Amino acid sequence: MARRISVAQRRSDFINAAVEVIATHGIDGATTRRIAEQAQANLAMLHYCYDSKEDLFADVYAFVSGRFREVVKGIDPHSGLRDTARQLLRGVMECYLASASFTAATIELISWARRQHGGRGIAVYDQALETVRAVLREAAADEPVEAGTIDQIAYVIATLADGFAVNWFTYGDRAAATQHMDITASVLDSWLAARLGSAPVAP
Repeated sequence: MARRISVAQRRSDFINAAVEVIATHGIDGATTRRIAEQAQANLAMLHYCYDSKEDLFADVYAFVSGRFREVVKGIDPHSGLRDTARQLLRGVMECYLASASFTAATIELISWARRQHGGRGIAVYDQALETVRAVLREAAADEPVEAGTIDQIAYVIATLADGFAVNWFTYGDRAAATQHMDITASVLDSWLAARLGSAPVAP
């Protein structure tokens, strides 16, 4: 007797399938038929789980945001501001490196949201930045750091992580990307040393 698959599991399957299809075909090419085929399900099941493609994409956005929140959850802010910043950058880069499809879909989704919905694309990015700032503020609780400095560190982390993501997305060279992670982390270390002083950063 075939095992019954729950609606929650089916939704998860469709979200993962949508990431793969968006990465390969872009938003415009991410038809419900292609997504259903990628999920190895029939189209009727997809429409049973989701009233529209927009509803599915909303869950894909939530999935992408959740992946970044998982990175933040794994950070130990008690290790100090510098090491926390370094953990954040490394964690985001590792999240991208873990899946080329996730990286491609994330870039495509943010670009599409900015084009089609304006403020929604900005809101997604703002939310991610505020999550980073919150962790940095917690890490700096016992350090004399101005709020503006926290904003700058968050911006530098986002800029370096975005640059890494675009390079990894463009070339798809995992060996090179692994080396680039170390180079990118060293850029952050140098900036932190220049901005906060030359105290050593934990390896």
